[in-house]
Amino acid sequence: MEVIFSAAMGELASRSISFLVDRYLKQRTAATSVEERLHSLQRLLLRLHVVVEEADDRLITNQAMLHHLSILRQEMYRGYYTLDIFSCRAHEDDRTKDYSFAPSKFNPAKRVCFCSGNSEGAAQAELLEKVLGSMQKTIEDVSEFIIFLNSYPRLHRQPYNMYLLLDKCMFGRQMEMELVMNFLLQAETANGAADHLAVLPIVGPRKVGKSTLVEHVCNDERVRNHFSQILFFNGDVLKDASVETLRDGGRIKHQNRGISGGRTLIIIELFLDIDKSEWKSLYSAAKSRITSGSKMIIVSRSDKIARFGTTEPIRLQFLTQEAYWYFFKVRSFGSARAEDHPKLASMAMEMANLTSGCFMSANIISGILKANFNPHFWSMALAALRNLKTTNISVYGDRFTLPWQMVEPTYLRRVNKSSSECVVLFLDYETCSAETGHEALRMMSAQDLLFGSVRLRGKFKVHAWTSHLPPHYSYIVHCEVQRPRRMVTSNKCFQKSSG
Repeated sequence: MEVIFSAAMGELASRSISFLVDRYLKQRTAATSVEERLHSLQRLLLRLHVVVEEADDRLITNQAMLHHLSILRQEMYRGYYTLDIFSCRAHEDDRTKDYSFAPSKFNPAKRVCFCSGNSEGAAQAELLEKVLGSMQKTIEDVSEFIIFLNSYPRLHRQPYNMYLLLDKCMFGRQMEMELVMNFLLQAETANGAADHLAVLPIVGPRKVGKSTLVEHVCNDERVRNHFSQILFFNGDVLKDASVETLRDGGRIKHQNRGISGGRTLIIIELFLDIDKSEWKSLYSAAKSRITSGSKMIIVSRSDKIARFGTTEPIRLQFLTQEAYWYFFKVRSFGSARAEDHPKLASMAMEMANLTSGCFMSANIISGILKANFNPHFWSMALAALRNLKTTNISVYGDRFTLPWQMVEPTYLRRVNKSSSECVVLFLDYETCSAETGHEALRMMSAQDLLFGSVRLRGKFKVHAWTSHLPPHYSYIVHCEVQRPRRMVTSNKCFQKSSG
């Protein structure tokens, strides 16, 4: 009996060891396969990045070329996002710790956590295979694009690092920018009516960048040399759809008396919907004050204005997750290489996910991070964003997304403060132009609100951010310190306070 038992145990041990060895070899083979694919993705990304940078340095006017370039950019953002997912995943458990480490050269092969028997690992491998295959097809099809690209003239500008270039241009809006330019600079048809006024609608949700896009167009030398004047009208001026107001009012954004022909660009920013009869009055008033070759741009959050256009509308959407991460990473690390700081990059990736594609939050958070390139400080910023989301989900549930996209007040607890007081951010923040920028700079900053040592009392204002892009709006948030017992009572308490 003992002999049989010993033999059985020996056979069981032998099979167990064989199973473990076989499993180890399979995992190692799978990990090696993933590492090789990551290196292949790196090489393809480098080639694609060169093509995109070369195209960005050219004045492309063909719409098909612009569309092709937009596809190439999206593939590039997707590739970097996938690469960073694998790089950052190994550091998920360390994101809120106080780090003390030396920078190491990026090597995705060293940081891949992959297990062939794990469903998450299999999904990651499938994602990598899909992205790699798409990237290979994109590179194979890019040769004709490069040939046509050489026919377009180069832009005369100083070479910038990407983080400096983002301070001077709109990120992710190159195609939309050129579509607007093509509309404005396109000559009128010979058989067109003398009083015809071409209209381009620009539609998109709040804070997607409609005003910034229009401002960039108005500042372009090609536009300023084409129109003798640029007039701007906002929704407050046009709320009564007054013909006289449009004839006599408006803000002159640009005037060039040296240009013959008197072409005028009229920009109308609508805050509310207008009906067909009101639009006819506005359009008639606009035609009464312009000459042949003049153009109009109407901007609104409502897609209903698309019916008033004489051409296809431009619809702005928020960036994809991959493109937003690229923007957030470049803004946060500046001249430093995110690849040299994988633990910081891991924290930054989670912060980008928590800010859910909002440009304003990306600029606020990245500005705070870049000013204090310290791992412990970054971990506090991540903890603050986590706490912001957790606190507000406990109050609003799944309705909570971001403070600047909600209608209710938002609750914020300051980092590393023993006090249990809660700061309430009321969302009726105001935007002020550059003329009031000095007043904004005297207010408390977003960093002081989160990490400052000054005790907060009552009601106060916070200067959240001033845009580095025209029209350089400053964003002011109205805040109030409230006790926890008021926070628990429900939304009615805060609605009463904000009223």
